[in-house]
Amino acid sequence: AAGVVEGAAILVGNEGLMADYAVPSEMFLAQAEQLAGAGKTPVYVAINGKPAGLIAVADPVKATSREAIRQLKQLGLAVVMLSGDHERTAQAVAREVGVDRVVAGVLPEGKVAEIRRLREAGQVVAMVGDGINDAPALTQADVGMAIGTGTDIAIEASDVTLMRGDLQGVASAIRLARKTMLVMKQNLFWAFIYNVVGIPVAAGALYPFTGLMLSPVLASAAMAFSSVSVVMNSLRLRRASIV
Repeated sequence: AAGVVEGAAILVGNEGLMADYAVPSEMFLAQAEQLAGAGKTPVYVAINGKPAGLIAVADPVKATSREAIRQLKQLGLAVVMLSGDHERTAQAVAREVGVDRVVAGVLPEGKVAEIRRLREAGQVVAMVGDGINDAPALTQADVGMAIGTGTDIAIEASDVTLMRGDLQGVASAIRLARKTMLVMKQNLFWAFIYNVVGIPVAAGALYPFTGLMLSPVLASAAMAFSSVSVVMNSLRLRRASIV
């Protein structure tokens, strides 16, 4: 960010911003690297084109994040961290939560490009984000998941909104989606079998051999029962464990 405060030109941003305005930042590099290695984001401050200080910003990792990453890996998913933070900062956070692959120092368009690359490689991509900068990537992904405590723009750009600000909700949502898909396949399978067997019987296919003829009333009741069985099977999802 750049602005004028009481007649002084103020710059606040990363090392790249300082370079764009030709502000030397070498004197703070060692300290910035140390802060980044501790998982903090170094922010440079310059006044009238001269370096004035360094601010460390940190967003504490939630205690449940590491467990959430473990659950996602257990589900067979590859977890990638896309971050606009400094490389060392992002790597430090990734180590803390158990993420193996990190793409750091990327702007919103960089996140979109990485997701597009993964999709072009045949991967199905789910993106989780909560900020304005995440909105384009959420739209680009096959499934966008927004944290409910995030910005309205991110929520509007997503397909799924997690009501709690907890990454474990991502694993729960995936489990629920998989169970739902399984139930849908079961319903389609049994509906197919039911009709393959039931329609010929209702049409009198057994009559020449057994003399059995299904009355229209029984045929209608049997058809209604097939719908009831599908609904009852679907209702099992209410008791499904997704934790």
